[in-house]
Amino acid sequence: MTEREALAEWVGREILPHERDLRAWLRRRVVGDVEDVVQECYCRLAQIADVGAIDNGRAYLFTMAGNIVKRQHRGARIVPIEAAIDDVHHQIESDQPGPERTALARDELRRVQAALATLSDRARRIFVLRRVEGMPQKEIARTLGVSEAVVENEASRSLRAILTMLTEDGTAPVATRRNRHVRQR
Repeated sequence: MTEREALAEWVGREILPHERDLRAWLRRRVVGDVEDVVQECYCRLAQIADVGAIDNGRAYLFTMAGNIVKRQHRGARIVPIEAAIDDVHHQIESDQPGPERTALARDELRRVQAALATLSDRARRIFVLRRVEGMPQKEIARTLGVSEAVVENEASRSLRAILTMLTEDGTAPVATRRNRHVRQR
């Protein structure tokens, strides 16, 4: 099993079961965009080189989300005037992303589409409804006429498969940061 496959399996086992609780916790904290924080958590998780040192996936996830929220709040309160002016000038100069950014975005989109194409029709539909459209698990189950357990299992398997496919080429950066929920070796 490759490191990427091990990471995808670990995320499915240790992180996905806590996503519902994380979303509820973030909503209680009056976080602006819960989806952005959850997505940022998954992006950071995809960058981890070795999860063997993480003792408690749930604690790691919640700590990571809390740190993201804190950073967002700090960034929202402190904006140097020079940065704001530079940002306005940049937006005036160009409303379009540069060619490099466009090419990278297109490549990323192709990779995601290819990964989605490997899923069964039901798995793909569940994944898109859950991850792209943000539909609650209960509503997806009712819409598709399946149990919530089926939705949860399909979503977990799909995310693991997609994470594996998107990171198997080794281009994902490696995070080396550790926090208090990480076992010291």
